[in-house]
Amino acid sequence: MEMDESQSINAIPAPAPRVFPRTRAGFLGIVMLDTRFPRPPGDVGHPQTFGVPVRAQVVSGAFPHEVVRSAAALRAGGMVARFVQAVGDLENQGALAITTSCGFLVLLQQDLQASVRVPVVSSSLLLLPGLLAERPQVGVLTISSDQLGAEHLLASGVTAGRLADVIVQGVALDGEFSRCILGNLAQMDLARAGADVVAAAVALKARAPALDTVVLECTNMPPYAAQIAQATGLRVLSLSDCDALFAPFRGSP
Repeated sequence: MEMDESQSINAIPAPAPRVFPRTRAGFLGIVMLDTRFPRPPGDVGHPQTFGVPVRAQVVSGAFPHEVVRSAAALRAGGMVARFVQAVGDLENQGALAITTSCGFLVLLQQDLQASVRVPVVSSSLLLLPGLLAERPQVGVLTISSDQLGAEHLLASGVTAGRLADVIVQGVALDGEFSRCILGNLAQMDLARAGADVVAAAVALKARAPALDTVVLECTNMPPYAAQIAQATGLRVLSLSDCDALFAPFRGSP
C-alpha cells in the first residue's frame, strides 16, 4: 500500500552534520546511534527537544539492532570503547552534561560516567529507583520487551528485590514503530508509529491497573507522550525529566 505523504516524514537524503553548533554557554551532549529514521519534535535527536543548546555526536556503525542487546553483546561488539570515546569527545568540546539516544545504554552507565567529569545520564531508566521509593510499581515502555531484561533494570539501580515491581511492556515487534526504528528505515508513518506506542501503553495499563507512572525507555517515544497520557491517564516520564541533565544549565548566562 502506498504511504499517505501527509502522515509520513522523510529523513534528509543528504548526510546530516554530526555535530550541532557550539554555544558560549555550553551544551547538552547527546551520544547518538548511527541512524537515519525520522526524528520529530520530542525525539532525542530533534534539536529543540530539551530546551537547552545541544550538540550530537554519532557513533559510526552503532546501528539500533546492534545496541538493543545485552551487556555481553555490547562488549563483544566492541561498543564500550566507542561510546566512551564519544562522551570524552563531547566533554572536551564543552558539554555540561551528556546523555545518549538509546535507553539500553544504561548497561554502560558506569563505564561512561567513570570516563568523564560531567554528569552522564545514559537512560531514562535511571529514574526508576527514585520512583520505586515512592510507589509500589512503575511501568516501563520499551521498544523490545524481549531484549530489556533484569540486567538493564539492575544497571539502572533497581534492587533485586524490586525487579518484579517494574512492569515492562514492549511495542509490537511487527508494527511501524519497531520496524522502522530497529530496521533503521529512512521513512516512517508517524501516525501509525504513534498508534503502536499508545497501544503498548494501553496494554500496560490493562496488565497493571494500579499503575500511575510510566517511564519511556525508548528515546523515540516522547513525541507520543501526550497521546499516551490521554489514552491511559498515566504520568509519562522520559529523559526530559532527568534533573541531572539540566542542573548544570541553571543560572547560566
